[in-house]
Amino acid sequence: MKNYGKELILDLHECNSKLFTRKKINIYFKTLCKLIDMEACKIAWWDDLYTPEEEKQTEPHLVGTSAIQFIKTSNITIHTLDILKRVYLNIFSCKDFETKIAEQYSVDYFKGKIVNSNVIERI
Repeated sequence: MKNYGKELILDLHECNSKLFTRKKINIYFKTLCKLIDMEACKIAWWDDLYTPEEEKQTEPHLVGTSAIQFIKTSNITIHTLDILKRVYLNIFSCKDFETKIAEQYSVDYFKGKIVNSNVIERI
C-alpha cells in the first residue's frame, strides 16, 4: 500500500520566547514553507492578543500562541508556551518533504533544543 503522507512531530525546549508573536510565527511559517517546498494558504490563530487582562491565561502550560498554517497539501500546526519557552510543532502533508530541513530550521529559528522528534508515515 502506498503511503498517504507523513507527519513530523517536533518538541523544542529552551527556545527564545520573544519569537512567539504572531509576526514572528508568520515569518517562520513563510520561510518554512519555502524551505520544504509547500504552498502556504490561510493561517488561523488562537492567543490572548485581544483578551481582557483579567481573562488571560496565567498557567505556564496555557500561556502562548497556537496557529495553523494551512498548506495546499494539509497543514502545519504550532503551539508555543511563553513561560516554559517551548514550541510544539506538527507538519502533516500528503506531499513528501525533508524532515531534517524542517527540524534544523525550527531549531535555528526558535533557538531551541529538540527534545522529541518523530516522523509518522500515514497510510
